[in-house]
Amino acid sequence: MSLILTDVSLTYADGDDRVLALDRVTLEVPAGTVTAVVGPSGSGKSSLLAVAATLITPDSGRVVIGGVDATSLSRARSAELRRRTIGIVFQQPNLVPSLTAAEQLQAMAWIDGRSTREARSRAMSLLDAVGMAGHADRRPHALSGGQRQRVNIARALMNEPNVLLVDEPTSALDHERGAEIVDLIMRLSRERRTATVLVTHDRSCLGAADRVAEVRDGRLSMLSPEVTEA
Repeated sequence: MSLILTDVSLTYADGDDRVLALDRVTLEVPAGTVTAVVGPSGSGKSSLLAVAATLITPDSGRVVIGGVDATSLSRARSAELRRRTIGIVFQQPNLVPSLTAAEQLQAMAWIDGRSTREARSRAMSLLDAVGMAGHADRRPHALSGGQRQRVNIARALMNEPNVLLVDEPTSALDHERGAEIVDLIMRLSRERRTATVLVTHDRSCLGAADRVAEVRDGRLSMLSPEVTEA
């Protein structure tokens, strides 16, 4: 199931004026591939993720997830689509302090109406996939930054999303831990056939992505392999 953005434009109110955040952006991310997105601060990367996540409706253009035009849905239907088909890995894990690693994931399944037994089984399977099965009963304060981010990734995959949107997952990690997290995202995206968009400032990880796009002044362009290796 792919993610397709077609001629997406987005503006924000700024007093009596409007600021252009995205300017006719077109992007297709096939299932099982990772598209890395780079660009300077304020270029529109976060706006791109928000639109792809159906958190913001663009002024114009279409966001299509698995053949469903998300821009034509009601707010309630959009929320359902987001819950069932989109996983979001935020820059900061934002784990609930009182919940264990396993419970962080189980909570996502409970929201979706799954049974406790089913939720526990899937949570443990995902924690094992991200190398955290041995820490399932630990709370966030007992985990390192890299471990918390691994739980964050597993949580985003809990409801078996078709689209995975990842926002600067290595910003608070050292180079070694950051590389491990990026490798994990790449592997899981391919194994689980998610259409993944990875926003990153770390150009050292771009070689592992299937494609690389750059956002500048709200416009998106694809980069050639020669540019990403520079």
